Amino acid sequence: MAFGWIDEQARARGRAGLVRTLRPRPADSPLLDLASNDYLGLARHPEVTAGAADAARVWGAGATGSRLVTGTTELHTDLERELADFCGFEAALVLSSGYAANLAAVTALAPHGSLIVSDAGNHASLIDGCRLARGTTQVVAHSDPEAVHKALGTHQGPAVVVCDTVFSVDGDAAPLAALAAAAREHGAGLVVDDAHGLGVLGPGGRGAPHAAGLAGAPDTVATVTLSKSLGSQGGAVLGPAHVIDHLVNVARTFIFDTGLAPAAAGAALAALRLLRREPERAARARAVAGALHDRLTAEGHEAVRPDAAVVSVRAPSPEDAVRWAADCRAAGVAVGCFRPPSVPDGISRLRLTARADLGDEQIGHAVEVIGRTRP
Repeated sequence: MAFGWIDEQARARGRAGLVRTLRPRPADSPLLDLASNDYLGLARHPEVTAGAADAARVWGAGATGSRLVTGTTELHTDLERELADFCGFEAALVLSSGYAANLAAVTALAPHGSLIVSDAGNHASLIDGCRLARGTTQVVAHSDPEAVHKALGTHQGPAVVVCDTVFSVDGDAAPLAALAAAAREHGAGLVVDDAHGLGVLGPGGRGAPHAAGLAGAPDTVATVTLSKSLGSQGGAVLGPAHVIDHLVNVARTFIFDTGLAPAAAGAALAALRLLRREPERAARARAVAGALHDRLTAEGHEAVRPDAAVVSVRAPSPEDAVRWAADCRAAGVAVGCFRPPSVPDGISRLRLTARADLGDEQIGHAVEVIGRTRP
């Protein structure tokens, strides 16, 4: 049978306890949400949903084509201009997802003959960008600027250092200033994925590059997603104007993809404007993450101290992680569950995402449920 091998792989996943399943959620879910990436609690904010609805009424349900044909509206360019200004970069380019933004940035900035130095803890979208790029990739130890320095020292020619700003598994932040210094010493560029930093880190949530003093630097490019702190959908690449122009001309996930739906662009723009008015949301998200960590460790859990809004709690095994997450859900608290192969170190975890709109009572309830259901 042509696809018979798929069934054997499915059986192997079952034996290893690594089967993934879809779980549709109702619109009125009663669960306390510590599993989504809605860090600022904006996905259902009335101004954000109104931004989506208004954009759909004005521009229609879809962008109708690629950005270079009919898919660029005035709404897209407004979003790009305000996003670049907020984050401190010269220009921005909006794509249909954060995944597409990472593929665009890495492949367009790593031509044949170049070296890509990639952190071992990078997100799958950065890894896939490295695989698709024509340059040669060298994976280095996690958050190790000296390893980056050594890798760059072996190469003559164009090079780029690629890493997350906040790693999605444990929520630890990359040493951006040291990485930038290593890249600059060798004349290399720096591409950072700020998916988990935008809206949480930096003054008023302007992101990790801004916090590290790298925003607007001529050798630094950042990617962001609009689907986490901004509660919408889509992604963007931020950087010098000539880099953004280069992506418009060569990035395949931009050129050959339909533009971001107007509703998503409208929602993201409304969320961005709301964050400008309420910058305290960023600090609150970090405070909630810190409170979750402190209370969990006080109860004897092995939790990684968060640098942003992700709190990682170690589980004994993949099976225990799945059962633990399911028991939390049954008790009314939704938590993430990360297992191999999604975790680079092979250690299974519960992954909790803090939200700026969580109160102390909700934090306490979540900690109580996690402790009560611990395997």
